[in-house]
Amino acid sequence: MSRIRSVSVCLARVPLASVTSFATRTVSARDYCLVRVRSAEGVEGIGFCYAGSSAGNVVRAAVEELLAPRLVGQESLRVEGLWQELYQEALLHGRAGSVMRALSILDIALWDLNARAARLPLYQYLGCCVLDAVPAYASGGYYLARKTPKKLGEEMAGYVKAGFTAVKMKVGRLSPAEEEVRVRAAREAVGPDIHLMLDANNAWSDLPTAVAYMERFERYAPYWIEEPFGPDDIDNHAKLAQRTRVAVATGEIACGRWYHKELLEKRGAEVLQTDAAVCGGITEWRRIAATAASYGVTLSPHWFHDLHAHLVAATPNARYVEFFPDDQVLNFRRLIDAQLTAKGGKLLLPKTPGLGFKFDEKAVRKYALTPAKPWAMITSP
Repeated sequence: MSRIRSVSVCLARVPLASVTSFATRTVSARDYCLVRVRSAEGVEGIGFCYAGSSAGNVVRAAVEELLAPRLVGQESLRVEGLWQELYQEALLHGRAGSVMRALSILDIALWDLNARAARLPLYQYLGCCVLDAVPAYASGGYYLARKTPKKLGEEMAGYVKAGFTAVKMKVGRLSPAEEEVRVRAAREAVGPDIHLMLDANNAWSDLPTAVAYMERFERYAPYWIEEPFGPDDIDNHAKLAQRTRVAVATGEIACGRWYHKELLEKRGAEVLQTDAAVCGGITEWRRIAATAASYGVTLSPHWFHDLHAHLVAATPNARYVEFFPDDQVLNFRRLIDAQLTAKGGKLLLPKTPGLGFKFDEKAVRKYALTPAKPWAMITSP
């Protein structure tokens, strides 16, 4: 048995080397909320989440003031019970968004702690399907100053040359005609046999607009269209799924099994991109994955390949890990002390206990919003 002795929380803000745009927003820095959960035996698990491009202290406060005090003194193996207690504590403050991200961070840290205590990699502790590697797609294709369609094609081709058989690019910021030029350039650059995913990042607000784009995109055989509408517009996701030959993918900022149940029942997505650092942690992610399996729906989780490689390895109906080849966009990579290796379009699974990495304390001090004292510790309920 392993009692939780302390929880420590830190907020780090990591600037992007280049200002980067999506269909609906532009980002110059990213906030990450980091957590360490330590047992009485001295074993430490870590959790983390992207906390937005500003106001990340909202997530930190939810960890420090609302949820973490309930964990201290508890048995770390009682993950399901602790999840339910934290969720009940969060009811009045938010069952989605920042508060659910805070819950997710702590739940991830608990699983990591327990896997490290068992001296097993997390995917093995979860009961894995594979032992060596998981399929991945290279994620990029962002809007950058002076990135022409030709340069976009060269970027996508570079991922293929590196061994990836699936790549993803952003769409939706420009007009349908301009976006078609970009998609055509990407398809011509990667060839006909590579899966080309398109990510609209909630770009469209009505079905006719989405259909106008998709009619242009379909001739280039996209593997999926991601987040075509706002996350709560399940009905339009379902309508678009009926109107296009391209699979609809969504769920990256969705929370809780109940939302996903409605999405599945309405056939609003054939690919769930549920993020364990957003939806309610590993505990809730596994519930969602099991439910999706009964609908014949696969999961290709969003973001944080360092975390999701473990979950894809342990989930029969999981397909791809989203992999970021550099630290330009997923600059969380600057905060940890080990990186996954990509080989032949797959990510090699770590053999060390838990998640397989720790926070790089020198980097944490560099980017923490309170560098003199990066970590706030909670030691009593």
